[in-house]
Amino acid sequence: MLAGFVSIKVIAVILGPDGLALIGQLNNFSTIIMAVASVGINNGITKYVAEYKANPSAFKNFVSTAYRITIVGSVVSGLFMICFPGWLGRVLFKTTVYDYVFVIFGITIIFYAVNNLLLSVVNGLKQFKRFVWISIANSVGGLIYTILFVWSLGLRGALISFVTYQSVSLLITAFMLRRSEWFRWNNFRERFSAPVARKYMQYTLMTLVSISVVPVSQLILRGYVMTHISELQAGWWEAMNRLSNMYLIVITSSFGIYYLPRLSELQTRTELRREILKAYGVIIPALVAGFILIYLCRMTVIRILFTPEFYPMEQLFAWQLSGDLFKIGSWLLAFLMLAKSRTLAFISTEIIFSGIYVGLGLFLIHLNGIVGLVQSYLVNYILYMGCMVVLFRKILFVRER
Repeated sequence: MLAGFVSIKVIAVILGPDGLALIGQLNNFSTIIMAVASVGINNGITKYVAEYKANPSAFKNFVSTAYRITIVGSVVSGLFMICFPGWLGRVLFKTTVYDYVFVIFGITIIFYAVNNLLLSVVNGLKQFKRFVWISIANSVGGLIYTILFVWSLGLRGALISFVTYQSVSLLITAFMLRRSEWFRWNNFRERFSAPVARKYMQYTLMTLVSISVVPVSQLILRGYVMTHISELQAGWWEAMNRLSNMYLIVITSSFGIYYLPRLSELQTRTELRREILKAYGVIIPALVAGFILIYLCRMTVIRILFTPEFYPMEQLFAWQLSGDLFKIGSWLLAFLMLAKSRTLAFISTEIIFSGIYVGLGLFLIHLNGIVGLVQSYLVNYILYMGCMVVLFRKILFVRER
């Protein structure tokens, strides 16, 4: 989180709101293409490694098959970017000036995909201490890397560092795992297993839909603001989104590290209800207290992290913080769909509510300008929360006999 705050400050000072808006476009695209490169199986790797870590033969099958799927996915994704950089530049940036970014991204994306594979295995093995230290090292390394590029090359450096820092991250991860018992080539050499691949494909569908629809929604809405209002205001909204991602990472990182593997292990309604209520009891009060503090100190936060050009984003805080509260509240239930492989329900809700978000966003932008975007964010997650309560009402309210 701290590394993210420093990164935001450097980019805001050197590039301003307009540059931050462009970084936001690339960020959303990279989220999509990186999910495609890893074929969306990272949550599946965590789940099945957690289930089969005591079975060496099954463990090798799941890791080896995941490795082969990842290599193929990242190569295909990389070739796509290398072959169509001009088209991608026009779609994302409305210009072909930054074509080289996609060529560089295409060459280096395989390193990102393999790094995420390794982290997913560590997560599934519940080596939480090691996972945290690797994440910290990657964050610090990525921060130094980004600052050097942005400082020396400005916007070009920001774009290049954004799509290449995963290469540095893989080196850091591999170095820190070098003495791990499972980090041996033998665990990656098993033949491709079709039954294992079919298990992973459920997660491919869920992850690709999830990681595609939200960034696509933001791409549409940000592009609309940039075209019909201004890049300056699009930069305010992107700054608010980045700030939100930074303070929520404390909560959302625990979802992947602890919450998903834990829900995957539990089988009965009683156990699941107890775990979910425990999570609500810890997380929601902490969020409410933190959000009240952030709101009261919003101008101080803007002064510290941004520049005077960003002062008008103060009007976005109340709506964004309220939306974040309902977002985390709904995710505490939504992760059941991942843990229990509820593929159809997950895909349907992701698509439907992303569509609602875009529709509400475009409508409220006409009424309230940039504030309408964060208002639509809040309304959308209130509706999503209600949907999750209805979907999992038996776990929440019906006791087992």
